[in-house]
Amino acid sequence: MTKGPAVILISANSEWRVVRSRFHSAVVELTPYGEWFQQELAGIVCVFVHGGWGKIAAAGSTQYAIDRWQPGIIINLGTCGGFVGRVAKGDILLAESTLVYDIVEQMSDPQVAIDHYAACLDLNWLREPYPLPVRRERLISADRDILADEVPQLVSRYQAVAADWESGAIAWVAARNQMRCLILRGVSDLVGVDGGEAYGNHVVFEMGTQAVMNRLLESLPDWLACCD
Repeated sequence: MTKGPAVILISANSEWRVVRSRFHSAVVELTPYGEWFQQELAGIVCVFVHGGWGKIAAAGSTQYAIDRWQPGIIINLGTCGGFVGRVAKGDILLAESTLVYDIVEQMSDPQVAIDHYAACLDLNWLREPYPLPVRRERLISADRDILADEVPQLVSRYQAVAADWESGAIAWVAARNQMRCLILRGVSDLVGVDGGEAYGNHVVFEMGTQAVMNRLLESLPDWLACCD
């Protein structure tokens, strides 16, 4: 493990609630983006940071965490919506690349803009075997929930299996800072051409989030031990 603490960046409010429930005795302080607290796991100082939802908060809080704590690694734990037929509910995805798909460029080549905010994550420092069965995949991000009628296009154009709101921004900022970044996202709910199982039924998302986040948090000490 490189010098500096591990920053554990959590985005969505529902994801952070699970974290707080597991570390309920932690002394919590505030950043401009949300709460944070410190906890030692596997002999490593971990700074848990609620970065906030969406690309704006994700980018800002990632840079803030890098500047303030000068971590050895940024770890983002969270959820994602999976595409029906491409992934199963509860699957854990290890991001090896990210991109932002809701950029609309009409004055020049739109692919140039998409490529500008894409990131490839170097994971050569991460030792196997991994603590959990994972799928190494591309994660795609947008400041919106997945639109059902866009699923076929997202699959064919980006070979995507799932999407979220923040991983693209987190990976991009980490890459700009030459910072090790580990993004683990579990599939909390599924979306297909017929709609999303959590759309209009937020309980589905909350239950999926609790299952995913508890699994990721339980395995976190072992993930930290995998970091050279």
